[in-house]
Amino acid sequence: MMDHWVQELGFPQLDIPITIDNINPILSNCHFTSHNQDSLYLSNLDDMIGVRVFTPTVYFYRSKGLISQDENVGQILKDALMRVLVPYYPFTGRLRETENGKLEVFFGPDQGALMVEAHSDLALADLGDLTVPNPAWIKLIYRFPDEEQYKVVDMPLVIAQVTKFTCGGFCLGLRICHCLCDGLGAMQFLSAWAETAKTGSLVANPNPCWDREIFLPRGPHRIEFSHTEFQTIEEGSNLITRLWQGNPIQKCYRLSKEYQARLKILAQEEDGEFSNTTFDAMAAHVWRSWVKALDIEPLDYELRLTFSVNARAKIKNPPLRDGFYGNCLCVACATSTIERLVGGTLAEIARLVHGARLGVSEEYLRSTIDYIDVVRPKRLEFGGK
Repeated sequence: MMDHWVQELGFPQLDIPITIDNINPILSNCHFTSHNQDSLYLSNLDDMIGVRVFTPTVYFYRSKGLISQDENVGQILKDALMRVLVPYYPFTGRLRETENGKLEVFFGPDQGALMVEAHSDLALADLGDLTVPNPAWIKLIYRFPDEEQYKVVDMPLVIAQVTKFTCGGFCLGLRICHCLCDGLGAMQFLSAWAETAKTGSLVANPNPCWDREIFLPRGPHRIEFSHTEFQTIEEGSNLITRLWQGNPIQKCYRLSKEYQARLKILAQEEDGEFSNTTFDAMAAHVWRSWVKALDIEPLDYELRLTFSVNARAKIKNPPLRDGFYGNCLCVACATSTIERLVGGTLAEIARLVHGARLGVSEEYLRSTIDYIDVVRPKRLEFGGK
């Protein structure tokens, strides 16, 4: 029965031929000077470590006869992006470091988003099952030649690649700078772009608002929690060595609803003091299984599990406006010794994850903002050497 609960999803080994046709900056019709600003404030949630990255995504569209042969999908998307970048003008800027390494958005000539038009000699059907992520898709997302890993400073904040296939379908490969938006904010931006492309006129509902000043540090700072997720720890385990010497491979699995439900039952403590979620159970199961598989030592060494928590619903003073698209994430952190992870029950580990997740409150978020302002952490700490 377990074979039906957990299914390994294979993906074909692909070499996707790509030809770049055009690379163009996309400027909005509304220049930044009309806003009387040459820079914009980013909150400490926008530029904390872990957020200084580009988030890559790929969207596939099969040909359904919605676009005639006389229409160019690349031009339609460029025109729509140009319109959307009027209310979303911060995406036309660049990032720079200010005092103490703090990031801000600044505006200048020859900036804008970046649109790349490309084509492939393959049809979408040649890519296999498009619901199974494939590492080969990386060629559908534009990167600059010799681009430094994790570089966000002085980079276009939206990098889009439109790749057309021989079947008439196309894909949109996107890299959006996480410093400008979290996942919900990115979807707000993408929805506006998609609706504008479909209608041919600007659609921005809700109206985007910057509002990053709502997360200004307090004066004086009030760091009210330990913020283990950012604290430096001595590297005393063989985690990193085991990870890389083990030559890890990439696989994808589909977990059925029945499997997830069964896992939630196994992760529930008998006293019923708390009711865990599917995330609590899955995170505990993956964390524990991962540590067991790597055979990490010593057993008394403490490891950390960190994960992002959406804190939007917890912000009450004042609440966020509907159009806010900035980062409203906190890093939750569960800790456990290796011995407890390996020998403890799933319910015990799920309780740790549950506690870390529920520990993210508005007070915790604002303490995080103050902590980052004082310490400016350079990396998230996991432990291992």
